[in-house]
Amino acid sequence: MEFLPTTPQEMRAQNIEQLDFVYVCGDAYVDHPSFGHAIISRVLQAHGFTVGILAQPDWRRKESIMLLGRPRLGFLVSAGNMDSMVNHYTVSKKRRSQDAYTPGGVMGKRPDHAVVVYCNLIRQAYRDVPIIAGGIEASLRRLAHYDYWSDSLKRSILLDSGADLISYGMGERSIVEIAEALDSGLSIQDITFINGTCYKTKHPENVYDYEMLPSYEEMRKDRRRYADSFAVQYRNTDPFSAKRLVEPYEGGVYVVQNTPSSPLSTQEMDDVYDLPYCRTWHPSYDSAGGIPALAEVKFSLVSNRGCFGGCSFCALTFHQGRIVQVRSHDSIVKEAVMMTEDPEFKGYIHDVGGPTANFRHPSCKKQMQTGEPGRSVSGVCTDRQCLFPTPCKNLNADHSDYVALLRRLRKLPKVKKVFIRSGIRFDYLMEDSQDTFFRELVKYHISGQLKVAPEHVSDQVLEMMGKPKHSVYQKFTEEYQKMNRSCGMNQYLVPYLMSSHPGCSMKEAVELACYLRDIHFMPEQVQDFYPTPSTVSTCMYYTGLDPRTMKPVYVEKNPHRKKLQRALIQYRNPDNYELVVEALKLAGRTDLIGYGPECLVRPRRASVQKNPDKKNTAARRSSRASGAKADSNRTTAKKGTTNHRHEGKPRRHKTK
Repeated sequence: MEFLPTTPQEMRAQNIEQLDFVYVCGDAYVDHPSFGHAIISRVLQAHGFTVGILAQPDWRRKESIMLLGRPRLGFLVSAGNMDSMVNHYTVSKKRRSQDAYTPGGVMGKRPDHAVVVYCNLIRQAYRDVPIIAGGIEASLRRLAHYDYWSDSLKRSILLDSGADLISYGMGERSIVEIAEALDSGLSIQDITFINGTCYKTKHPENVYDYEMLPSYEEMRKDRRRYADSFAVQYRNTDPFSAKRLVEPYEGGVYVVQNTPSSPLSTQEMDDVYDLPYCRTWHPSYDSAGGIPALAEVKFSLVSNRGCFGGCSFCALTFHQGRIVQVRSHDSIVKEAVMMTEDPEFKGYIHDVGGPTANFRHPSCKKQMQTGEPGRSVSGVCTDRQCLFPTPCKNLNADHSDYVALLRRLRKLPKVKKVFIRSGIRFDYLMEDSQDTFFRELVKYHISGQLKVAPEHVSDQVLEMMGKPKHSVYQKFTEEYQKMNRSCGMNQYLVPYLMSSHPGCSMKEAVELACYLRDIHFMPEQVQDFYPTPSTVSTCMYYTGLDPRTMKPVYVEKNPHRKKLQRALIQYRNPDNYELVVEALKLAGRTDLIGYGPECLVRPRRASVQKNPDKKNTAARRSSRASGAKADSNRTTAKKGTTNHRHEGKPRRHKTK
C-alpha cells in the first residue's frame, strides 16, 4: 500500500503525468477510513481515476493551489472532517488554541470558511476547471443557512464559493457518477441529474418534480420564511420520498438540490472500508508529531452510519440521513484482525459503532419494503420521528445483531477488551424486550463508566431537543444500577448536559442545577448550545420558532445570561459563585441561597463582601461549606453512582 501523491515528486514516482483529480482539503492527509478525503479519494482510485491530495495549502498564495498542476477532470474541495468555523472557534466565538487535524495540533493552517476560500483560490489559478465541493462544510451549507459566527443568513455556499457542484452527504455514489460523467466528455454545466448533488441554473423550467423554496431575499427580510424553508428541507432528506428543492436568488439564479443519494448496501459499505488505506498519516508529518485526531480513531471500528435518533441539535439527518447502513460482521472482524497486527495495539478496541453505537439496522422493516410492483422502497416517515416524542409502534428495537458482532470481536486473539464509546441511545435500549445487550454492555464493554446524553431534565427543553422525557432517563439509571448489581459490577454513569438550548430559560437552568444537587454531581465540562448549520435547533435559535410546529420558542442569546446558565450547572465551582447568585436572583429563586440542605450556595457575610481582599477567601470557605457533602462522596466510592473525569481520573458521586 502506498499513499496517494501529495507532491510532483510522488506523482513521478507513481508514473502519473497528470492527475484526474486534485483533492484540496483543510485537514492534513490521513489515509484512514475515518477521514472523508481518504474515503472519497480511494473510492475514485478504485474506479480507475488518479487522485492527488493537496492538504492545507497556503490560502494566501495562488501558487500553492497549483502545486500538483492542472487536473484533467477537476478539483475536489473540502474543509475537512469538521466545519472550519467550528474547528476554529468555541461557542463563545473565541479562537481555539489547537487543531487536532493539523500536524502537531498547530492552529491556523486553514482559513475561516475554508471551502469558499479554497474554491476562489482555484478560480484565480484555473478559471475553467470544474470544481466540486463536498464534505461536512459544503454539505450543511448547500442551501441558504444561518451563520452563527457572523450572525447572518448566508447564501448557498455554491454561490459564494464559485464551485460548479456540491456533492452533499457521504458522497461515495455521487462522486463516482460525477467522475464518470466528466470522463465521458460531459460539460460540468450539463451534470444536473445526479442524486446527492446541488447545482445552479437560470432555467428552473428544466427541473422536474420539485418544490420551490422561499427566495433568499424573502428569508432575509422575514425569519419566519426561513423557518418555512427549513421545514420543507427537513421533510425532504429521505432518498426515497424527497423532491428536488429549488431556491431562488436575485439575478435569476436558482440553486437546485437534487434528491439525496440512496443508502449504501452492506456489500457497498464493505467495499468502501476494504479499500487499500495506509491507515496512518502521511510520513511528511512525522517530524511534527503526527496528527492528533488519528489517536481517537486508530483502534476504533466503524460499524454503521446514518441515525434515526433525530436530536434537534444534530445535523446527521441532513448529512448521513435517517436510514441506518451497516457493514457485515466479516468486514468488521477483518479490519479488527488487521488492527491487532499494529505494533502499537495494546489489546483494546476503543469503539465499535457510529453516530449511534447501538443502531445496527433500519428503525423498522416498513421503511425498506416496497409497495406495489415497480415502486421503490417506502423510506422513512416524513411526518414523524422514530423515537420522538415516544417510540413508534413499528420500531424494531433489537440488539441481537450487535451482540453477535461484539461476541465475535471479544473472542479474537490479542483482544483484551472491546469498548463502546460511541453514543448509546438509552431510550432505544429500554425498548428492547430482551436484556441481553444491556447485560453484556455492562459486563464487557464499559471502562468503569458509561457516558450517555440525557442533555437536560426539563421536559419542556427536552421536547425542543427532540430527546425523550426525563422519566425515561430516570428509569434507565435505575435499570443500569440494577444491572450492575446483578453482574457484580461497580460502574458509573456520566451524563452529558447542555446549557442554553432553545426553550431553556433561567427557570429550567435552575431545575437542572437542583437535579445535580440531588445526585451530588458537578460535571467538569458543560456543552453550551452551539448553533451550527442545518440543525433544527439552529433554526430555532435564529428564528425563535420551532420549524416542526411553527410555534414560538424562548431563545437565550444574551452572552452574559448564557454564562449564567452554564454557571448554574457548575454551581459548586467557587469561581462561579457571583454568577450563580445573580442567576438565582433573576430566576426568583433566592430560596436556594442559604444554609438549608436544598440550597445551592450560602450567602456571604456583609463584612466579607465589603472587604475585597477577603473576597476570594470567602468564596473558598463558602464553596467548602456548600460542597462538603459532595467532597465526602468524592472520596467514598459506592455502588449506584455517577462520576466525571478530571485529568483522566474518575471522581464519583452518589445518585439519589
